[in-house]
Amino acid sequence: MSDFREQALKYHSEPTPGKISIEISKPAETVKDLALAYSPGVAEPVREIAADVDNVYKYTAKGNLVAVITNGTAILGLGNLGPMASKPVMEGKALLFKRFANLDSIDIEVSHRTTEEFINTVANIADTFGGINLEDIKAPECFEIEKELIKRCKIPVFHDDQHGTAIVTAAGMLNALEIQGKDISKAIIVCMGAGAAAIACMELLIKCGAQREHIYMLDTKGVIHTRRDDLNQYKLLFANNTDKRTLEDALSGADVFVGVSGPDVLPPEALQLMAPNPVIFACSNPDPEIKPALAHAARKDLIMATGRSDYPNQVNNVLCFPFIFRGALDVRASVINDEMKIAAVNAIRAIAKEPVPAEVLQAAQIDKLEFGKAYIIPKPMDPRLLPRVARAVAEAAVASGVARIELPDNYYL
Repeated sequence: MSDFREQALKYHSEPTPGKISIEISKPAETVKDLALAYSPGVAEPVREIAADVDNVYKYTAKGNLVAVITNGTAILGLGNLGPMASKPVMEGKALLFKRFANLDSIDIEVSHRTTEEFINTVANIADTFGGINLEDIKAPECFEIEKELIKRCKIPVFHDDQHGTAIVTAAGMLNALEIQGKDISKAIIVCMGAGAAAIACMELLIKCGAQREHIYMLDTKGVIHTRRDDLNQYKLLFANNTDKRTLEDALSGADVFVGVSGPDVLPPEALQLMAPNPVIFACSNPDPEIKPALAHAARKDLIMATGRSDYPNQVNNVLCFPFIFRGALDVRASVINDEMKIAAVNAIRAIAKEPVPAEVLQAAQIDKLEFGKAYIIPKPMDPRLLPRVARAVAEAAVASGVARIELPDNYYL
């Protein structure tokens, strides 16, 4: 681990600090180039945009530019370490946008005293960008922040820790339940964790067919139930009228365990309480709620997913967020709505059912992959994700009425 730490620090510091840079996209070699790029030539697009503000998409980089914005209050699993400590993560997000969807991205770290100050800061700069990706903001403030920014901004605002996690979880979960012969509308689901990702995952699973009354959510005090008087408005949505109080109570007869909490909180013996053919998503990073070897030793009939790349079935947000923004920006969507999220879920899960290209096997350093217990969701390096997910999202934006332009001709066909 010390060797890996040194490699990571060297990666981020050499040969130049950081992971992103800005490059110019037009020639700037001659006097004429400079006259066109700046004064006097730049006055012409200024006049065009002043006459019709939509011309900003024609003459500037706005339509391909995403802001990755945070306040550093929930960095990875490390907690509230402040805006500057979050900068490597935000630069990493920008790297992923460029690598997977050719979207330009800049990170913005906001210092503020109140939630209202953060909201005002972001709303006041939003029109610079084509979309805003919120990141690493703690719950419950993140819910209010996203809600208010969606209301105030004319461009898509997307909290990836909520919705990116939820989309990839839903895609993998629907496939896992299908393989296990289970119906999501009848599945008993236990969710360990009650933060932003947990609540978003459960809400999207409900939109995909799960029944709210079949979901048992747990926080640090145990099962969230109707007789508790310490619940915020978001947890209250998952207050179950039940006598179950502990994780073991909730797992009795359950079909699904979703962990978005912390390491090693799911005892192997507790898996014995679950129904036949269970599905375990232990997504805490870097250490899952239960180690896969322990889970498989306890139950031979399970499907196991984690958030790690060194185990099968990685639940990884990079499977969706670059492509969701690609599709949303390419039709100038005003929001990323539920129809677009569900379209992404269906596109991602469909790819896993198809033959895997040789280049993906090579990148994954594996000889064979086919739809089944060890392969319920595509690999991040799968080149089919960009065209398929971006097109599905763009089509859903147009069909649901939030796109400002029609789908471009032959878009990702």
